[in-house]
Amino acid sequence: MKKMFVSLLFAMLMLSACSSPKLSFSEIDNVPRKIEEHINANLKLQSINDGTKGYYIIFHSNGEIEADLDQQDNIVKIIFNELNPQYKDIQRNVYYLTIDSTYDTINVLVNGEEIPFDEATII
Repeated sequence: MKKMFVSLLFAMLMLSACSSPKLSFSEIDNVPRKIEEHINANLKLQSINDGTKGYYIIFHSNGEIEADLDQQDNIVKIIFNELNPQYKDIQRNVYYLTIDSTYDTINVLVNGEEIPFDEATII
């Protein structure tokens, strides 16, 4: 019985390791060095693909950001709302997005208005 349980647990771990990433979106504080080298402070919105199904989304704003994620069919919508755009200094906000093959389009809305990426990079 114990061998069967261990075998079943091992099979489940192998299957979960081989599965494709699910949709997730989170703010990150520590940006990897290889990503940091590609961030351009002069761009408002930038996407950097890390070579997998993960994207670093860099958004430079004039205030605090409230971020959300919405999905429709094959589209992932990233929603940024600038809460108090009075800051004189530009704030860098970095998020990590993972998607699976279900999604083929990433749209970004800032304060309800759709904006394009200034640059999209694959490393």
